Amino acid sequence: MFIALFRTVALYALIILGIRLMGKRQVGELEPSELVFTLLIADLAAVPMQDFGIPLLTGVAPIVTLLCVTLLISLCTMRSIRFRALLCGKPSIVVDNGRLCQREMEKNRFTLDELSEELRVQGVSDLTTVRYAILETNGQLTVLLKAAEAPLTAGQAGLRPKESGLPVWIVSDGRLMAENLRRRGLDEAWLDRELRRRHVKHIKEVFALSVDEQGQVYFAKKEGRG
Repeated sequence: MFIALFRTVALYALIILGIRLMGKRQVGELEPSELVFTLLIADLAAVPMQDFGIPLLTGVAPIVTLLCVTLLISLCTMRSIRFRALLCGKPSIVVDNGRLCQREMEKNRFTLDELSEELRVQGVSDLTTVRYAILETNGQLTVLLKAAEAPLTAGQAGLRPKESGLPVWIVSDGRLMAENLRRRGLDEAWLDRELRRRHVKHIKEVFALSVDEQGQVYFAKKEGRG
């Protein structure tokens, strides 16, 4: 039992290391090489987890080799534009000023139904309002609307709204985030005053409390848990 537990934990830690080396990517944002790596490493790890007759080193060796190859490929794609284009491909413009680029769609095997679905997901129903629709190398569709159709920003309207800045959590599920409190230049005396203003006697009654750079506070009290 101990051997099975050790092998499972060791292989799990190795897989986590491999995924972390790829950076913070969502599954839908993986490049082709990264997707292949993810599929292979999961398959390679499953065998030594299930078959105790295989030495652990024999199961780990191909995983480590795959990690090294993936790191080498990542370095090559960072340093060589040609290699990056060869391995990952290039973005393709599938809509240009409201006009469908049929050759690009055919080359990427991107159908009209798929295009319509992606446009609807991004809240676009009229193809003629699209300036560019770009099919990225990870399969995501980037849609840029024409200037007349794009949402009006505060800057375009001549307004100068205040920047709220990035809010940080001061209390998370009843736990004080002391480092975040100091980062905002606040102390526990300030927190006590905020809690009293909201008729809260103890920090454990707080589900969430955050403060942005302008001092605006978001507060949520814990709900009853039956």
